Amino acid sequence: MEIEICCGSIQSAVNAKAAGAKRIELCQNLNEGGTTPSYATIKQCVEELYLDVYVLVRPRPGNFVYNELEIRNMVEDVRICKQMGVAGIVVGFLRDDGSIDTVLTRRFVELAAPIPVTFHRAFDRCKDWKQSLEEVIACGCKRILTSGCQPTAMEGKEVLKELVALAGDRITILAGSGVRPDNVRELVAFTGVREVHGSCKVRTAGGYDETCAEEVKALLHNVR
Repeated sequence: MEIEICCGSIQSAVNAKAAGAKRIELCQNLNEGGTTPSYATIKQCVEELYLDVYVLVRPRPGNFVYNELEIRNMVEDVRICKQMGVAGIVVGFLRDDGSIDTVLTRRFVELAAPIPVTFHRAFDRCKDWKQSLEEVIACGCKRILTSGCQPTAMEGKEVLKELVALAGDRITILAGSGVRPDNVRELVAFTGVREVHGSCKVRTAGGYDETCAEEVKALLHNVR
């Protein structure tokens, strides 16, 4: 099993590493679905924490249909992330009709190469997940982060199971959203996923969410 911890700050990344995590998805503004983190945060995670850092490249909250200005911004983010030595890029592009924007997806896979690309939970808003699976595979992505087109992975476990079967060895299905220490064993056993994604966050005294080392430890323990 591979475990990816979603971290929304440098402190969350420190906590995840202290708990034994090796791979993180780094972003900010988690309460709005996540946006691209600061370059300083990326640099610290790569150079000081020695984590496998997958960076979310998303210029704003909201939908996954981007204009040319936003696309240029994302292109520059990918360029800088590659220079910093990140382990992966996380993106997602849809068209207005809810289909996968294969032109943009393929473009960013090529931009990121040889770094692998994860297609994020924009997938869960697509109009036809079976067709979208084939399109994302054809674009060259290495993973799909998905909750099975439902609010949480447990709610979408039936679709996740089908995705795993249909994907085979062609792409990795990374199950995320609501993945916790108390449900991860059931989720893995039912769906057959080999990778899971969890934020393991708790509300701090300061009123913001942060990855909790104890929750990460429990998640790691329960999938071994």
